[in-house]
Amino acid sequence: MTVPTSTQTEPIHATPTDASNAARRPGLGAQLLRRKPIGQMVREAGSSESGTPLVRSFGVLQLTMISVGATLGTGILVILGESVPLAGPAVWISFVVAGLAALFSAVSYAEMAGLVPVAGSSYSYSYATMGEGMAWICGWCLVLEYAVSVAAVAVGAGQYVNETLAAFGQFLPDAMSQPPGSGGVVNVPAMAIVVLAMILLVRGAKESAWINTVIVAIKIVILLFFCAVAFTAFNAGNFEPLMPMGAAGVSAAASRVFFSYIGFDAASTAGEEARNPKRDLPRAILLSMVIVTSIYVLVAVAAIGARPWEWFGGTEAALVQILEETTHQPWIALVFSIGAVLAIASIVLTVLYGQTRILLSMSRDGLVPEVFGRISPRTGTPVAGTLIVGTAVALTAGLVPLGALADATSIGTLFAFALVNVAVIYLRRNRPDLKRSFRVPLYPITPVLGTLMCAYLMANLGADTWVVFGGWMLVGIALYFGYGRRNSKVAALTEQEYRELSARVHDPETVKAELS
Repeated sequence: MTVPTSTQTEPIHATPTDASNAARRPGLGAQLLRRKPIGQMVREAGSSESGTPLVRSFGVLQLTMISVGATLGTGILVILGESVPLAGPAVWISFVVAGLAALFSAVSYAEMAGLVPVAGSSYSYSYATMGEGMAWICGWCLVLEYAVSVAAVAVGAGQYVNETLAAFGQFLPDAMSQPPGSGGVVNVPAMAIVVLAMILLVRGAKESAWINTVIVAIKIVILLFFCAVAFTAFNAGNFEPLMPMGAAGVSAAASRVFFSYIGFDAASTAGEEARNPKRDLPRAILLSMVIVTSIYVLVAVAAIGARPWEWFGGTEAALVQILEETTHQPWIALVFSIGAVLAIASIVLTVLYGQTRILLSMSRDGLVPEVFGRISPRTGTPVAGTLIVGTAVALTAGLVPLGALADATSIGTLFAFALVNVAVIYLRRNRPDLKRSFRVPLYPITPVLGTLMCAYLMANLGADTWVVFGGWMLVGIALYFGYGRRNSKVAALTEQEYRELSARVHDPETVKAELS
């Protein structure tokens, strides 16, 4: 492979399976520490194994709605009943704590998204700063975060589908609306929502984004409607005692509801489909965090004010039941249930979208099979990757209980967020020459606090969750040594080629020309 002498360097197209490349491959330690040059990432943005680029069609509105769509509703509509027994009336404080941790990471994401506007999100940020080894770990955590969170959210669909059918005197039996271990055989509504989202994503990203925008607007309206009704039954006495389980209960609930904030980083996976990513990605990420946190706290306060915290234990579709008991009007609960199903559908749609873009970036680097990086010339989407991921997620949603999925998602998310905070610190120290469209305020305090808060929330997750996470990491390590290490395109470069490419991207004039 010859490195061109001009600044318009071609994307890496090494063939790491050749015997000559295998012979010159760096040692394990050197390969794990090899960083992918940022300029190379930017030049490859929009390319794929098939040579067909992603379509740049998203403005700040669509990016914000992707972020809000992937976030808003999860903690309130699906796991509120599991969080209130942990924190008591102080569950709203748990949302604030989790939101604060997410905000510290969100501003780091905003800086990195403007600096490295590619589809890989924190995987790409880690590759540019900490090397291939940490990038693989981060990417594997993102697979856990995105794919498993889609399944976790979809699991809650069965509850609201039954609430909708109840208005007509019908219901789905547990065998069709609950997974094994929760009294059922397969969760059919969960699988159906994932399959519908998969079909929509295959058709095109632009169409999916506009449908998502409409659904998000409906979701915000129904949550505000719930607040208006719930506040008519507000009882301040329901907040005493505020923390019956103490600060430990609030922390445990915060660790669980952090699952509710994973959506904002979905916008960063749209870096190659945004019309002006350096300007619009940071704006979308921060705006979505403000919207989501405000609504979460408002709904949590309204729900606790309407019912004592003990009432929530084991309650499914808690918000619908509050509406029914408060208004005694079945049609109101029906409208809310339909809105809740749409809300869950928008989360599934946007998070599944993010998962396919993460795998596209990893495929581009040779760390996962090429099939995930093939973009259809007709639709401009990674059709094969979407079908593979969608099928796997649908099966998971239909067969695995909610609680295990939510906790596993949280730990993967927290780990990935911590790495993004570290990436900001690394690039500020080692690449101060790069032009940044957004800068983390109060540096280095903000990214340091973001890292520490992520570590604190991870420490509060249960031992079973850590065992699952450890097992997931072992599987990831096996896959890396079985496939990624041998097929990595960055590792296939000779030491001279790698140094020349890195030096060229580090040149201030090249950086200014390619990244400004």
